[in-house]
Amino acid sequence: MGFFSWILFGLIAGAIARMVVPGRQAGGCLATLAIGIAGALIGGFLGGLLLGQDVEFGWDLGPFLFAVGGAVLLLLLLEALSRRQSHRW
Repeated sequence: MGFFSWILFGLIAGAIARMVVPGRQAGGCLATLAIGIAGALIGGFLGGLLLGQDVEFGWDLGPFLFAVGGAVLLLLLLEALSRRQSHRW
């Protein structure tokens, strides 16, 4: 995948993850992009552990679902951390 493909892939994966996770997440387009790209990396790592082989990212359904799943996990983790920090004060 080229650089611009990664950007588009991350943006779409992050946007879908933000639609799936309930609540209101802060951030705009750049935050969605970062969540999508980081989610793709997390999903690829976890997919590699589960499948026992590297996940080749491309415009296929399987890798895309791993990217969205990783982004959803990242959003849930960030929300749990922000909720925990708000209870401290």
